[in-house]
Amino acid sequence: MIPSTIDELAAALEGERYQADRALLVALHLSLQMGKPLLLEGEPGVGKTEIAKVLASITGEPLIRLQCYEGLDVNHALYEWDYARQMLAIRLMEASGDTGDVHDVMSREYLRPRPLLAAIEAAKGGRRPVLLIDEVDRADEEFEAFLLELLSDFQITIPEIGTISAEEPPIVVVTSNRTREIHDALKRRCIYHWIDYPDHAREVAIVSAKVPDLSETLAGQLAEAMQRLRTLDLFKPPGVAETIDWATALQVLGADALTPEIVDETLGVVVKYQDDLDAIRHAGVDELL
Repeated sequence: MIPSTIDELAAALEGERYQADRALLVALHLSLQMGKPLLLEGEPGVGKTEIAKVLASITGEPLIRLQCYEGLDVNHALYEWDYARQMLAIRLMEASGDTGDVHDVMSREYLRPRPLLAAIEAAKGGRRPVLLIDEVDRADEEFEAFLLELLSDFQITIPEIGTISAEEPPIVVVTSNRTREIHDALKRRCIYHWIDYPDHAREVAIVSAKVPDLSETLAGQLAEAMQRLRTLDLFKPPGVAETIDWATALQVLGADALTPEIVDETLGVVVKYQDDLDAIRHAGVDELL
């Protein structure tokens, strides 16, 4: 069930251990109530993808995910024909002497739905599946243009069959790491929100919610260390996801406080490039504490 007010939405998100600020709550609420896609941009690891997962859990609807990548085409995102079944059907027609219309094998029965078609067809009878179009900036601009019809009218056109429309607007979350600019035509169809790195207090709250057995002192030390890490000139500054991973790693090690030794031993949990590791160690691990 979709929360009907911002306060209900905030409570539902907290129940799923997702910490959202007021601006994000408003954007989410408007997207849900207006039936418009939500476009989330921000650095990797700040919780964009997690929002779609949480919405699916809150509403009890299925999560249908389309992971974008360079070279993604319509067939992989929308549908593909079941060629094996089509050939079998044609051979059975030939063997039986059936003179029926061969075009029957170009019907919906022989389509394999991919994420976009699956979401359109599932949006009926009051159901609103959550469609996650993840990292759309990784896809080609041609694919981005194809999405315009889907995000505008929640319908898709298949030449051999016709237009298939959703009875209800699905809940659509589009994410981008901004490796390239998204076209204005796509943005106009969405409610836009930028998710930034959290401040110290919110990061402490996030870590405490995701790793509840962690001490408040250690959660504060982790948040402080991550805030300082992001001020360094790193190729890939760590996101909130890495903060949670670091907290979990420290819990596995039984650490109750950050020390220079612990930081140096576990930096690989939060930093993934050797140049970044070298830069941190050159600046001095003590500077993070």
